[in-house]
Amino acid sequence: MHKIVNLADEESLLAHNRELAEKIHNQLKERGIRSIDFMGAIGAGKTTILEKLSARLKDRYRISVLAGDLTTTIDADRIGAHGVSTFQINTGKECHLDAHIISHQLEKLPPDTNLLFIENVGNLVCPADFPLGTDLRVVVVSVTEGPYMVKKHPSIFGEANVAVINKRELAGAMDVSTDELIKDIHAIKPDLSVIVISARKEEGLDELITALGL
Repeated sequence: MHKIVNLADEESLLAHNRELAEKIHNQLKERGIRSIDFMGAIGAGKTTILEKLSARLKDRYRISVLAGDLTTTIDADRIGAHGVSTFQINTGKECHLDAHIISHQLEKLPPDTNLLFIENVGNLVCPADFPLGTDLRVVVVSVTEGPYMVKKHPSIFGEANVAVINKRELAGAMDVSTDELIKDIHAIKPDLSVIVISARKEEGLDELITALGL
């Protein structure tokens, strides 16, 4: 049986999320917190990137991380091991975080937090429609997802401020051209900043930090 979707209700839901996201953005600014939402599919390397960024930046910023996942605490545990404040958000069957969820997490942040990373649920579809009120939205893809992942998911790149192509050391083995991926991204959003990295080898992290304004 097909599910009947009321488009008016869906548009109202999205509009409400955008309004709440704007309120969150203002609250974070008032508290002096710079905020960045990391989106991407499972296995793209979001957690590894946040581990490396946290380790590099924790002496310059007072970092808090909200880690979204369906059920586990694996990602939060990994990031928290680097000495930053980390909070797990389990969404159950929901395929993305939304502004309502984030609004209830803000009170948990330590008062001295001045940099907030949000790791969205692993998905290249749903998060695009649900801004969280952050200063920047970053979409992470990896060469192991194949040569067409950008063309198949244009919406999320249209919503992003920075795109990261991860696992560049595997591009040859996967027969994937990072130059072609960059072209695909710029065909969707010509002015989008694209950083090609190897998070595990810590290559390109300095360029990413610069692109994030950190």
